Formats: sequence, C-alpha cells, structure tokens
Amino acid sequence: MIPLLHDFSEEAVLIFGGGPVGARKARRFAREARVVVVSPAFADAEFGDAERVRAAPSPDDVSEWFERIEPALAVAATSDEAVNDAVARVARERGTLRNRADRSGGAGERSHLDVTVPATVRDDPVLLAIATGGTSPALSRYLRERFEEEFADAGAMATLTGELREQLREDTPAEQRRAAVRAVVRSDRVWKALGDGTHTPDQEAQSVISDVLSGMNER
Repeated sequence: MIPLLHDFSEEAVLIFGGGPVGARKARRFAREARVVVVSPAFADAEFGDAERVRAAPSPDDVSEWFERIEPALAVAATSDEAVNDAVARVARERGTLRNRADRSGGAGERSHLDVTVPATVRDDPVLLAIATGGTSPALSRYLRERFEEEFADAGAMATLTGELREQLREDTPAEQRRAAVRAVVRSDRVWKALGDGTHTPDQEAQSVISDVLSGMNER
C-alpha cells in the first residue's frame, strides 16, 4: 500500500453505521467534507458536523443512498455484514472510494478503491498519518500519542520555516537557504522557544540562520 492524501473539500462522504466507529469516522471527515451518516440508531458519541439520518437500509437500499448523496467515499461501519457487503459492492460498481470498518482485507482482496483511514496527528498545516495495515490499531494509537507529545509545536514550526523560506528566497542562494532552514528545523533552541513562550521563535531562528550563513560564507 502507498499512502496518499486526498482533498475532500466540496465532496460528500457517506457513512453507513452510527456506532462508535461510525462516529469516529464522521468526526474525522466532517472537518473537511459534507458527511452523511445513515443508521437506525446512533451511539452516545460526538459526530462533529455530520448529518445524521435515522434509517435502516437493507442491502437492496444501499444503491439508492449512493444515488441520493453521490459520495466521493463510502464507509461501511454497520454490524450487518450483508449491508457492509452491499456498500462495498455498490462502491466498486460506481468507482467510488470505499472504507470497510469490519475487515481490513488481505492483499488479494483489496482494490485501488479501498481506503485505509490511518491514525493521524494534526497540527495545521502539519498532518502526520500512521498506519499498520490494520494489523495493530494499538500500535497506531501508541505512535500517534508519542508523536503528539514529542512534536507538539510542529504546526508552528512549519509556519515559521515557511515564512523564513520566503524571506530568504529574495537574496540567499538556494544551497544556503536550504541549509539555513534545515538548521532551524533541527534547532533545540527554536523548538524550545516555540514551546515555552519565553523567547521569540523568530529571533531564535534568525540567530540560527545567521550562524549558518556566516559559517558557509567563511569557507
């Protein structure tokens, strides 16, 4: 499997199943897409901004829901295997991306339409995805928690270095610019300034850049 990022802005995601798994998927996709969750009952959980439709579709009804919503992605997260089978089948027939929560599927069972939803760490504009191919959700969660703790200010670092790249682009050769930005990203001083708020990250970054450029110009 090869990880890809997909933009679901202005798209619809159709989720069959209102249990804890369906709720978790709904929260994830509702950050970006229109999400419709179809289920006869809903878990006592947060569904984000998803639309909840109380209905109990049979396998024969699934196609009608696809016609109504026209999803870019369909999620099968019910406790009824026949309904989940129908979701997977209709998605394949329509060429729609699909995610089946009740089974990961072996390599021979997957197609290019099958989507695995990884554990993610989001600190905009940084998005880190972690997947174990469905073999160890516990490990995915552990790694997510570790990354969240260790790189708590990754989003701020990305914003800072993006601004610095633009500043340096005007009058700094490409090789020196890349070396300077790399040094900022790897600087404990800058990470500390981002985290504790006692120093100005931009000033610390400028100090690092000055040291790098001075050293390169002296060669």
